Amino acid sequence: MTRSLQVVWFKRDLRVHDHRPLAQAVAAGPVLPLYIAEPELWTQPDGSGRQWEFAAESLRELQATLAALGQSLCVVVGGAVSIFRRLHARHGIAALWSHEETGNGWTYARDRAVRTWTKDVGVSWHEVPPFGVIRRLQSRDGWAKAWDRQMAEPQMPAPAALQPLTGPWPTRIPTAAELGLAPDPCPRRQRGGRSQAVRTLGSFLNQRGREYRLQMSSPVTAFRASSRLSSHLSWGTVSMREVAQATWARRQALEGSEAPAAGRWRASLTSFLARQHWHCHFMQKLEDEPRIEFENLHRAYDGLRPDVADPHRLAAWMAGNTGFPFIDACLRALDQHGWINFRMRAMLMSFASYHLWLPWRETGLHLARQFVDYEPGIHWSQVQMQSGTTGINTMRVYNPVKQGFDQDPNGHFVRAYVPELAPVPDECLHEPWLWPGAYRLAYPPPIVDHAVAARSARDAVYSVRQGPNHKQAANEIVAKHGSRKTGLPTTGRKRKPAVEEDADPQIRLEF
Repeated sequence: MTRSLQVVWFKRDLRVHDHRPLAQAVAAGPVLPLYIAEPELWTQPDGSGRQWEFAAESLRELQATLAALGQSLCVVVGGAVSIFRRLHARHGIAALWSHEETGNGWTYARDRAVRTWTKDVGVSWHEVPPFGVIRRLQSRDGWAKAWDRQMAEPQMPAPAALQPLTGPWPTRIPTAAELGLAPDPCPRRQRGGRSQAVRTLGSFLNQRGREYRLQMSSPVTAFRASSRLSSHLSWGTVSMREVAQATWARRQALEGSEAPAAGRWRASLTSFLARQHWHCHFMQKLEDEPRIEFENLHRAYDGLRPDVADPHRLAAWMAGNTGFPFIDACLRALDQHGWINFRMRAMLMSFASYHLWLPWRETGLHLARQFVDYEPGIHWSQVQMQSGTTGINTMRVYNPVKQGFDQDPNGHFVRAYVPELAPVPDECLHEPWLWPGAYRLAYPPPIVDHAVAARSARDAVYSVRQGPNHKQAANEIVAKHGSRKTGLPTTGRKRKPAVEEDADPQIRLEF
Protein backbone atom coordinates (compact mmCIF):
# COMPACT_ATOMS: atom_id res chain seq x y z
CA MET A 1 0.00 0.00 0.00
CA THR A 2 1.61 3.26 -1.14
CA ARG A 3 -1.09 5.46 0.45
CA SER A 4 0.67 8.56 -0.91
CA LEU A 5 0.02 7.76 -4.57
CA GLN A 6 -0.93 10.77 -6.65
CA VAL A 7 -2.88 9.66 -9.74
CA VAL A 8 -2.79 12.06 -12.69
CA TRP A 9 -5.69 11.23 -14.97
CA PHE A 10 -4.93 12.24 -18.55
CA LYS A 11 -8.02 12.82 -20.70
CA ARG A 12 -7.84 15.31 -23.58
CA ASP A 13 -4.58 16.86 -22.31
CA LEU A 14 -1.90 14.59 -23.78
CA ARG A 15 1.26 16.52 -22.92
CA VAL A 16 3.58 17.18 -19.98
CA HIS A 17 4.38 20.84 -20.72
CA ASP A 18 2.01 23.41 -19.21
CA HIS A 19 0.14 20.60 -17.49
CA ARG A 20 -0.75 22.02 -14.09
CA PRO A 21 -2.33 18.91 -12.57
CA LEU A 22 0.86 16.95 -13.32
CA ALA A 23 3.12 19.63 -11.87
CA GLN A 24 1.01 19.96 -8.73
CA ALA A 25 0.80 16.20 -8.24
CA VAL A 26 4.59 15.83 -8.52
CA ALA A 27 4.96 18.31 -5.68
CA ALA A 28 2.58 16.23 -3.54
CA GLY A 29 4.14 12.75 -3.84
CA PRO A 30 4.89 9.82 -6.15
CA VAL A 31 2.85 10.07 -9.35
CA LEU A 32 1.07 7.46 -11.42
CA PRO A 33 0.30 8.94 -14.86
CA LEU A 34 -2.89 7.21 -16.02
CA TYR A 35 -4.92 7.08 -19.21
CA ILE A 36 -8.20 5.17 -19.21
CA ALA A 37 -9.31 3.92 -22.63
CA GLU A 38 -13.06 3.73 -22.14
CA PRO A 39 -14.86 1.52 -24.70
CA GLU A 40 -18.24 2.91 -23.70
CA LEU A 41 -17.02 6.44 -24.47
CA TRP A 42 -15.54 5.52 -27.81
CA THR A 43 -18.66 3.73 -28.98
CA GLN A 44 -20.85 6.77 -28.33
CA PRO A 45 -22.38 8.04 -31.61
CA ASP A 46 -19.91 10.94 -31.83
CA GLY A 47 -16.77 8.75 -31.55
CA SER A 48 -14.74 7.45 -34.49
CA GLY A 49 -11.67 5.49 -35.42
CA ARG A 50 -9.91 8.51 -36.91
CA GLN A 51 -10.23 10.34 -33.61
CA TRP A 52 -8.81 7.36 -31.74
CA GLU A 53 -5.87 7.00 -34.14
CA PHE A 54 -4.89 10.64 -33.52
CA ALA A 55 -5.28 10.13 -29.78
CA ALA A 56 -3.27 6.87 -29.86
CA GLU A 57 -0.38 8.55 -31.70
CA SER A 58 -0.42 11.29 -29.08
CA LEU A 59 -0.52 8.72 -26.28
CA ARG A 60 2.50 6.88 -27.65
CA GLU A 61 4.58 10.05 -27.66
CA LEU A 62 3.31 11.02 -24.21
CA GLN A 63 4.19 7.55 -22.94
CA ALA A 64 7.75 7.83 -24.23
CA THR A 65 8.15 11.29 -22.70
CA LEU A 66 6.91 10.16 -19.30
CA ALA A 67 9.10 7.04 -19.41
CA ALA A 68 12.12 9.25 -20.02
CA LEU A 69 11.16 11.22 -16.89
CA GLY A 70 11.13 8.06 -14.82
CA GLN A 71 7.57 6.69 -14.84
CA SER A 72 5.73 5.62 -17.99
CA LEU A 73 2.09 6.23 -18.71
CA CYS A 74 -0.20 3.51 -17.37
CA VAL A 75 -2.93 2.61 -19.87
CA VAL A 76 -5.97 0.68 -18.69
CA VAL A 77 -9.08 -0.31 -20.64
CA GLY A 78 -12.41 -0.14 -18.84
CA GLY A 79 -14.73 2.14 -16.90
CA ALA A 80 -13.24 4.94 -14.85
CA VAL A 81 -15.01 4.28 -11.54
CA SER A 82 -14.23 0.56 -11.53
CA ILE A 83 -10.58 1.21 -12.40
CA PHE A 84 -10.17 3.83 -9.68
CA ARG A 85 -11.84 1.50 -7.23
CA ARG A 86 -9.33 -1.29 -8.01
CA LEU A 87 -6.38 1.09 -7.90
CA HIS A 88 -7.46 2.42 -4.54
CA ALA A 89 -7.96 -1.07 -3.10
CA ARG A 90 -4.52 -2.27 -4.22
CA HIS A 91 -2.36 0.83 -3.87
CA GLY A 92 -4.24 3.50 -1.96
CA ILE A 93 -4.90 6.68 -3.91
CA ALA A 94 -4.00 9.74 -1.87
CA ALA A 95 -5.34 12.19 -4.46
CA LEU A 96 -6.65 12.29 -8.02
CA TRP A 97 -5.51 15.07 -10.35
CA SER A 98 -6.90 16.05 -13.74
CA HIS A 99 -7.97 18.89 -15.95
CA GLU A 100 -11.63 19.82 -16.04
CA GLU A 101 -13.36 18.49 -19.14
CA THR A 102 -16.11 20.15 -21.15
CA GLY A 103 -16.99 17.03 -23.08
CA ASN A 104 -20.07 15.30 -24.37
CA GLY A 105 -23.01 14.12 -22.30
CA TRP A 106 -21.38 10.77 -21.58
CA THR A 107 -18.23 12.29 -20.08
CA TYR A 108 -20.35 14.68 -18.05
CA ALA A 109 -22.21 11.74 -16.49
CA ARG A 110 -18.98 9.78 -16.01
CA ASP A 111 -17.32 12.67 -14.19
CA ARG A 112 -20.29 13.00 -11.88
CA ALA A 113 -19.97 9.31 -11.07
CA VAL A 114 -16.24 9.68 -10.38
CA ARG A 115 -16.92 12.69 -8.17
CA THR A 116 -19.43 10.67 -6.16
CA TRP A 117 -16.92 7.84 -5.73
CA THR A 118 -14.09 10.14 -4.58
CA LYS A 119 -16.38 11.69 -1.98
CA ASP A 120 -17.57 8.31 -0.77
CA VAL A 121 -14.04 6.99 -0.19
CA GLY A 122 -12.43 10.26 0.90
CA VAL A 123 -10.09 10.75 -2.06
CA SER A 124 -9.42 14.38 -2.98
CA TRP A 125 -10.01 15.13 -6.66
CA HIS A 126 -8.24 18.25 -7.86
CA GLU A 127 -9.59 19.51 -11.21
CA VAL A 128 -7.78 22.36 -12.95
CA PRO A 129 -9.23 24.50 -15.79
CA PRO A 130 -7.40 23.69 -19.06
CA PHE A 131 -8.68 26.60 -21.20
CA GLY A 132 -10.40 29.89 -20.54
CA VAL A 133 -13.61 28.03 -19.70
CA ILE A 134 -14.93 28.82 -16.22
CA ARG A 135 -16.87 26.16 -14.34
CA ARG A 136 -19.99 27.30 -12.47
CA LEU A 137 -19.81 30.71 -14.15
CA GLN A 138 -22.35 33.11 -12.68
CA SER A 139 -22.22 35.82 -15.35
CA ARG A 140 -20.57 36.46 -18.69
CA ASP A 141 -19.65 39.98 -17.56
CA GLY A 142 -15.86 40.30 -17.60
CA TRP A 143 -15.38 36.88 -19.21
CA ALA A 144 -13.08 38.12 -22.01
CA LYS A 145 -10.79 39.91 -19.56
CA ALA A 146 -10.67 36.80 -17.39
CA TRP A 147 -9.62 34.82 -20.47
CA ASP A 148 -6.77 37.26 -21.12
CA ARG A 149 -5.59 36.96 -17.50
CA GLN A 150 -5.65 33.16 -17.60
CA MET A 151 -3.75 32.99 -20.87
CA ALA A 152 -1.13 35.44 -19.56
CA GLU A 153 -0.29 33.26 -16.55
CA PRO A 154 3.15 31.63 -16.70
CA GLN A 155 3.33 28.28 -18.44
CA MET A 156 4.04 25.35 -16.17
CA PRO A 157 7.29 23.60 -17.20
CA ALA A 158 7.40 19.84 -17.52
CA PRO A 159 8.58 18.02 -14.37
CA ALA A 160 12.33 17.46 -14.19
CA ALA A 161 11.74 13.83 -13.18
CA LEU A 162 9.13 11.40 -11.91
CA GLN A 163 9.75 8.96 -9.08
CA PRO A 164 9.69 5.41 -10.52
CA LEU A 165 6.94 3.23 -9.11
CA THR A 166 7.30 -0.46 -8.45
CA GLY A 167 5.31 -2.29 -11.07
CA PRO A 168 4.53 -3.70 -13.39
CA TRP A 169 1.95 -1.24 -14.71
CA PRO A 170 0.03 -1.92 -17.96
CA THR A 171 1.21 0.25 -20.82
CA ARG A 172 -0.27 -1.28 -23.97
CA ILE A 173 -2.40 1.14 -26.01
CA PRO A 174 -5.43 -0.69 -27.44
CA THR A 175 -6.39 -0.66 -31.09
CA ALA A 176 -9.52 1.01 -32.42
CA ALA A 177 -11.07 -2.39 -33.03
CA GLU A 178 -10.43 -3.40 -29.41
CA LEU A 179 -12.42 -0.37 -28.32
CA GLY A 180 -15.33 -1.43 -30.52
CA LEU A 181 -14.69 1.08 -33.31
CA ALA A 182 -15.38 0.26 -36.95
CA PRO A 183 -12.68 0.70 -39.62
CA ASP A 184 -12.41 4.39 -40.45
CA PRO A 185 -9.84 5.08 -43.17
CA CYS A 186 -8.78 8.73 -43.30
CA PRO A 187 -5.74 8.69 -45.59
CA ARG A 188 -4.81 12.37 -45.37
CA ARG A 189 -5.36 12.84 -41.66
CA GLN A 190 -2.99 14.93 -39.55
CA ARG A 191 -0.67 12.97 -37.25
CA GLY A 192 -1.02 13.26 -33.52
CA GLY A 193 1.61 13.95 -30.87
CA ARG A 194 3.32 16.80 -29.08
CA SER A 195 6.19 17.10 -31.56
CA GLN A 196 3.70 17.50 -34.41
CA ALA A 197 1.87 20.20 -32.45
CA VAL A 198 5.04 22.20 -31.82
CA ARG A 199 6.07 21.99 -35.47
CA THR A 200 2.61 22.99 -36.64
CA LEU A 201 2.49 26.01 -34.35
CA GLY A 202 5.96 27.12 -35.41
CA SER A 203 5.31 26.76 -39.12
CA PHE A 204 2.07 28.72 -38.87
CA LEU A 205 3.51 31.62 -36.88
CA ASN A 206 6.65 31.90 -38.97
CA GLN A 207 5.83 30.70 -42.49
CA ARG A 208 2.25 29.68 -43.31
CA GLY A 209 0.17 32.23 -41.44
CA ARG A 210 0.90 35.45 -43.28
CA GLU A 211 -2.23 35.26 -45.46
CA TYR A 212 -4.41 33.59 -42.82
CA ARG A 213 -6.89 36.44 -42.67
CA LEU A 214 -7.45 36.41 -46.42
CA GLN A 215 -7.15 32.71 -47.20
CA MET A 216 -8.87 30.89 -44.34
CA SER A 217 -12.35 30.99 -45.91
CA SER A 218 -11.65 29.00 -49.07
CA PRO A 219 -10.81 25.28 -48.97
CA VAL A 220 -8.49 25.92 -51.91
CA THR A 221 -6.11 27.83 -49.61
CA ALA A 222 -7.24 27.02 -46.05
CA PHE A 223 -5.51 23.66 -45.71
CA ARG A 224 -2.20 25.54 -45.74
CA ALA A 225 -3.15 29.02 -44.54
CA SER A 226 -5.08 27.95 -41.42
CA SER A 227 -3.05 27.13 -38.35
CA ARG A 228 -4.17 23.46 -38.37
CA LEU A 229 -3.88 23.45 -34.58
CA SER A 230 -7.49 22.52 -33.87
CA SER A 231 -6.84 18.78 -33.49
CA HIS A 232 -3.86 19.44 -31.24
CA LEU A 233 -5.92 21.81 -29.08
CA SER A 234 -8.79 19.33 -28.91
CA TRP A 235 -6.48 16.51 -27.76
CA GLY A 236 -4.30 18.75 -25.62
CA THR A 237 -0.92 18.06 -27.22
CA VAL A 238 -0.48 21.82 -26.92
CA SER A 239 -2.20 24.15 -24.46
CA MET A 240 -4.22 27.21 -25.40
CA ARG A 241 -1.93 29.21 -23.13
CA GLU A 242 1.09 28.15 -25.21
CA VAL A 243 -0.66 29.12 -28.43
CA ALA A 244 -1.84 32.49 -27.10
CA GLN A 245 1.56 33.43 -25.69
CA ALA A 246 3.40 32.35 -28.81
CA THR A 247 1.01 34.44 -30.91
CA TRP A 248 1.44 37.46 -28.66
CA ALA A 249 5.22 37.12 -28.85
CA ARG A 250 5.19 36.83 -32.64
CA ARG A 251 2.94 39.85 -33.01
CA GLN A 252 5.12 41.84 -30.61
CA ALA A 253 8.19 40.98 -32.66
CA LEU A 254 6.49 42.46 -35.72
CA GLU A 255 5.58 45.76 -34.06
CA GLY A 256 7.31 48.63 -35.78
CA SER A 257 8.62 46.45 -38.58
CA GLU A 258 8.76 48.15 -41.98
CA ALA A 259 9.07 44.86 -43.86
CA PRO A 260 6.60 44.68 -46.78
CA ALA A 261 4.73 41.69 -45.32
CA ALA A 262 4.70 42.86 -41.69
CA GLY A 263 1.30 44.52 -41.96
CA ARG A 264 -0.32 41.41 -43.40
CA TRP A 265 1.28 39.31 -40.66
CA ARG A 266 -0.02 41.62 -37.92
CA ALA A 267 -3.55 41.57 -39.34
CA SER A 268 -3.55 37.79 -39.60
CA LEU A 269 -2.22 37.30 -36.07
CA THR A 270 -4.85 39.67 -34.69
CA SER A 271 -7.52 37.59 -36.40
CA PHE A 272 -5.98 34.40 -35.07
CA LEU A 273 -6.01 35.74 -31.50
CA ALA A 274 -9.68 36.64 -31.85
CA ARG A 275 -10.45 33.06 -32.83
CA GLN A 276 -8.67 31.77 -29.76
CA HIS A 277 -11.10 33.79 -27.65
CA TRP A 278 -14.04 32.42 -29.63
CA HIS A 279 -12.78 28.87 -29.21
CA CYS A 280 -13.32 29.13 -25.45
CA HIS A 281 -16.40 31.33 -25.80
CA PHE A 282 -18.29 28.54 -27.54
CA MET A 283 -16.99 25.88 -25.17
CA GLN A 284 -18.31 27.99 -22.31
CA LYS A 285 -21.83 27.65 -23.73
CA LEU A 286 -21.79 23.86 -23.43
CA GLU A 287 -20.15 24.08 -20.00
CA ASP A 288 -22.97 26.33 -18.83
CA GLU A 289 -25.77 24.40 -20.55
CA PRO A 290 -24.87 20.77 -21.38
CA ARG A 291 -28.35 20.07 -22.76
CA ILE A 292 -27.58 21.91 -26.03
CA GLU A 293 -25.85 18.76 -27.28
CA PHE A 294 -29.31 17.20 -27.44
CA GLU A 295 -31.96 19.96 -27.34
CA ASN A 296 -32.63 23.21 -29.16
CA LEU A 297 -31.08 26.11 -27.29
CA HIS A 298 -34.28 28.07 -27.93
CA ARG A 299 -37.15 25.69 -27.23
CA ALA A 300 -39.54 27.49 -29.59
CA TYR A 301 -37.83 25.53 -32.40
CA ASP A 302 -38.85 22.17 -30.96
CA GLY A 303 -40.71 20.29 -33.67
CA LEU A 304 -39.53 22.62 -36.44
CA ARG A 305 -37.86 19.78 -38.33
CA PRO A 306 -38.74 16.08 -38.41
CA ASP A 307 -37.45 14.03 -35.51
CA VAL A 308 -36.02 11.45 -37.94
CA ALA A 309 -34.01 12.37 -41.02
CA ASP A 310 -35.14 11.51 -44.53
CA PRO A 311 -32.87 8.47 -45.16
CA HIS A 312 -32.27 9.22 -48.85
CA ARG A 313 -31.28 12.83 -48.24
CA LEU A 314 -29.14 11.97 -45.23
CA ALA A 315 -27.27 9.20 -47.08
CA ALA A 316 -26.64 11.40 -50.12
CA TRP A 317 -25.32 14.23 -47.96
CA MET A 318 -23.07 11.95 -45.89
CA ALA A 319 -21.58 10.35 -49.03
CA GLY A 320 -21.06 13.63 -50.89
CA ASN A 321 -23.58 12.74 -53.59
CA THR A 322 -26.03 15.63 -53.37
CA GLY A 323 -25.58 16.75 -56.99
CA PHE A 324 -24.08 20.08 -55.87
CA PRO A 325 -20.36 19.82 -56.80
CA PHE A 326 -18.95 22.23 -54.23
CA ILE A 327 -20.96 20.71 -51.38
CA ASP A 328 -19.91 17.21 -52.41
CA ALA A 329 -16.25 18.18 -52.81
CA CYS A 330 -16.21 19.58 -49.26
CA LEU A 331 -17.85 16.46 -47.81
CA ARG A 332 -15.41 14.17 -49.62
CA ALA A 333 -12.40 16.29 -48.64
CA LEU A 334 -13.54 16.12 -45.03
CA ASP A 335 -13.80 12.35 -45.27
CA GLN A 336 -10.22 12.09 -46.54
CA HIS A 337 -8.60 14.68 -44.26
CA GLY A 338 -10.71 14.62 -41.09
CA TRP A 339 -10.65 18.42 -41.28
CA ILE A 340 -12.02 21.27 -43.34
CA ASN A 341 -12.06 25.00 -42.71
CA PHE A 342 -14.77 26.62 -40.66
CA ARG A 343 -16.67 28.44 -43.38
CA MET A 344 -17.13 25.14 -45.19
CA ARG A 345 -18.26 23.47 -41.96
CA ALA A 346 -20.87 26.19 -41.59
CA MET A 347 -21.96 25.77 -45.20
CA LEU A 348 -22.28 21.97 -44.91
CA MET A 349 -24.37 22.25 -41.77
CA SER A 350 -26.49 25.04 -43.21
CA PHE A 351 -27.14 23.05 -46.41
CA ALA A 352 -28.16 19.98 -44.42
CA SER A 353 -30.43 21.94 -42.09
CA TYR A 354 -32.04 24.37 -44.51
CA HIS A 355 -31.94 22.94 -48.03
CA LEU A 356 -32.35 19.30 -46.99
CA TRP A 357 -34.39 20.10 -43.85
CA LEU A 358 -32.61 17.40 -41.85
CA PRO A 359 -32.62 17.37 -38.01
CA TRP A 360 -29.38 18.83 -36.71
CA ARG A 361 -28.67 16.08 -34.20
CA GLU A 362 -28.24 13.39 -36.87
CA THR A 363 -26.17 15.49 -39.26
CA GLY A 364 -24.20 16.93 -36.34
CA LEU A 365 -23.25 13.43 -35.22
CA HIS A 366 -21.96 12.54 -38.68
CA LEU A 367 -19.77 15.66 -38.78
CA ALA A 368 -18.58 14.99 -35.22
CA ARG A 369 -17.33 11.56 -36.27
CA GLN A 370 -15.66 13.02 -39.34
CA PHE A 371 -13.81 15.73 -37.43
CA VAL A 372 -10.51 14.58 -35.93
CA ASP A 373 -10.62 17.88 -34.04
CA TYR A 374 -14.13 17.26 -32.67
CA GLU A 375 -14.59 19.53 -29.67
CA PRO A 376 -18.11 19.07 -28.26
CA GLY A 377 -18.37 22.58 -26.83
CA ILE A 378 -17.60 24.24 -30.13
CA HIS A 379 -19.32 21.67 -32.29
CA TRP A 380 -22.80 21.61 -30.81
CA SER A 381 -22.96 25.37 -30.36
CA GLN A 382 -22.05 25.80 -34.01
CA VAL A 383 -24.37 23.04 -35.22
CA GLN A 384 -27.28 24.88 -33.62
CA MET A 385 -26.10 28.27 -34.85
CA GLN A 386 -25.92 27.05 -38.44
CA SER A 387 -29.32 25.36 -38.10
CA GLY A 388 -31.11 28.46 -36.86
CA THR A 389 -32.19 27.05 -33.49
CA THR A 390 -30.32 29.36 -31.11
CA GLY A 391 -32.91 32.10 -31.55
CA ILE A 392 -30.22 34.79 -31.26
CA ASN A 393 -28.07 34.48 -34.38
CA THR A 394 -28.65 35.69 -37.91
CA MET A 395 -29.98 32.92 -40.11
CA ARG A 396 -27.45 32.04 -42.81
CA VAL A 397 -28.55 30.08 -45.82
CA TYR A 398 -25.50 29.54 -48.00
CA ASN A 399 -26.22 29.34 -51.73
CA PRO A 400 -24.37 26.12 -52.67
CA VAL A 401 -23.77 27.23 -56.25
CA LYS A 402 -22.63 30.76 -55.46
CA GLN A 403 -20.29 29.42 -52.76
CA GLY A 404 -18.62 27.26 -55.38
CA PHE A 405 -18.06 30.19 -57.71
CA ASP A 406 -16.85 32.40 -54.85
CA GLN A 407 -14.57 29.96 -53.05
CA ASP A 408 -13.39 27.76 -55.94
CA PRO A 409 -13.60 30.03 -59.00
CA ASN A 410 -11.20 27.95 -61.09
CA GLY A 411 -12.76 24.65 -60.07
CA HIS A 412 -9.50 23.10 -58.85
CA PHE A 413 -10.99 21.95 -55.55
CA VAL A 414 -14.08 20.41 -57.11
CA ARG A 415 -12.04 18.59 -59.77
CA ALA A 416 -9.72 17.18 -57.11
CA TYR A 417 -12.55 15.58 -55.10
CA VAL A 418 -15.34 14.96 -57.61
CA PRO A 419 -13.58 13.18 -60.49
CA GLU A 420 -16.91 12.19 -62.04
CA LEU A 421 -17.10 15.76 -63.36
CA ALA A 422 -13.88 15.54 -65.38
CA PRO A 423 -15.71 15.87 -68.75
CA VAL A 424 -17.64 18.97 -67.67
CA PRO A 425 -16.30 22.27 -69.07
CA ASP A 426 -15.19 24.89 -66.59
CA GLU A 427 -18.13 27.19 -67.21
CA CYS A 428 -20.59 24.49 -66.10
CA LEU A 429 -18.55 22.86 -63.38
CA HIS A 430 -20.52 24.31 -60.47
CA GLU A 431 -23.82 23.72 -62.29
CA PRO A 432 -23.21 20.54 -64.27
CA TRP A 433 -26.93 20.03 -64.88
CA LEU A 434 -26.71 22.95 -67.35
CA TRP A 435 -24.21 21.08 -69.53
CA PRO A 436 -25.87 19.24 -72.45
CA GLY A 437 -23.84 16.11 -71.74
CA ALA A 438 -24.87 15.92 -68.07
CA TYR A 439 -27.05 12.86 -68.69
CA ARG A 440 -23.91 10.84 -69.44
CA LEU A 441 -22.23 11.63 -66.11
CA ALA A 442 -21.92 9.12 -63.31
CA TYR A 443 -23.03 11.91 -61.00
CA PRO A 444 -26.50 12.58 -59.59
CA PRO A 445 -28.70 15.54 -60.46
CA PRO A 446 -29.31 18.09 -57.68
CA ILE A 447 -31.12 16.50 -54.79
CA VAL A 448 -33.31 19.60 -54.34
CA ASP A 449 -34.07 22.86 -56.09
CA HIS A 450 -31.82 24.94 -53.87
CA ALA A 451 -33.68 28.24 -54.38
CA VAL A 452 -37.08 26.75 -53.56
CA ALA A 453 -35.68 24.82 -50.57
CA ALA A 454 -33.97 27.91 -49.16
CA ARG A 455 -37.12 29.99 -49.46
CA SER A 456 -39.20 27.34 -47.73
CA ALA A 457 -36.68 27.03 -44.89
CA ARG A 458 -36.50 30.78 -44.33
CA ASP A 459 -40.26 31.03 -44.18
CA ALA A 460 -40.47 28.22 -41.61
CA VAL A 461 -37.75 29.63 -39.35
CA TYR A 462 -39.05 33.19 -39.49
CA SER A 463 -42.54 32.04 -38.66
CA VAL A 464 -41.15 30.70 -35.38
CA ARG A 465 -39.30 33.96 -34.75
CA GLN A 466 -42.58 35.84 -34.97
CA GLY A 467 -44.05 33.75 -32.14
CA PRO A 468 -45.36 35.56 -29.04
CA ASN A 469 -42.73 34.28 -26.57
CA HIS A 470 -39.72 34.16 -28.88
CA LYS A 471 -38.29 37.55 -27.98
CA GLN A 472 -38.30 37.06 -24.21
CA ALA A 473 -36.61 33.65 -24.39
CA ALA A 474 -34.07 34.95 -26.92
CA ASN A 475 -33.09 37.83 -24.65
CA GLU A 476 -32.63 35.41 -21.76
CA ILE A 477 -30.30 33.33 -23.95
CA VAL A 478 -28.26 36.42 -24.84
CA ALA A 479 -28.01 37.35 -21.17
CA LYS A 480 -26.65 33.91 -20.33
CA HIS A 481 -24.50 33.09 -23.35
CA GLY A 482 -23.88 36.27 -25.35
CA SER A 483 -20.41 37.69 -25.74
CA ARG A 484 -19.93 40.95 -23.85
CA LYS A 485 -16.77 41.72 -25.79
CA THR A 486 -18.40 42.05 -29.20
CA GLY A 487 -21.71 43.28 -27.89
CA LEU A 488 -24.03 40.71 -29.40
CA PRO A 489 -27.38 42.49 -29.65
CA THR A 490 -30.56 41.32 -28.07
CA THR A 491 -32.88 39.87 -30.63
CA GLY A 492 -35.96 41.92 -29.98
CA ARG A 493 -35.40 43.94 -33.13
CA LYS A 494 -36.21 42.50 -36.52
CA ARG A 495 -33.20 41.36 -38.50
CA LYS A 496 -32.72 41.30 -42.22
CA PRO A 497 -32.21 37.75 -43.59
CA ALA A 498 -28.53 37.14 -44.28
CA VAL A 499 -28.79 34.74 -47.18
CA GLU A 500 -25.55 35.51 -48.97
CA GLU A 501 -23.01 37.42 -46.97
CA ASP A 502 -19.74 36.62 -45.29
CA ALA A 503 -19.91 34.80 -41.99
CA ASP A 504 -19.74 37.14 -39.00
CA PRO A 505 -16.16 37.59 -37.77
CA GLN A 506 -17.40 36.54 -34.34
CA ILE A 507 -18.31 33.03 -35.51
CA ARG A 508 -15.30 32.18 -37.64
CA LEU A 509 -13.36 29.62 -35.66
CA GLU A 510 -11.05 28.05 -38.17
CA PHE A 511 -7.69 27.06 -36.74
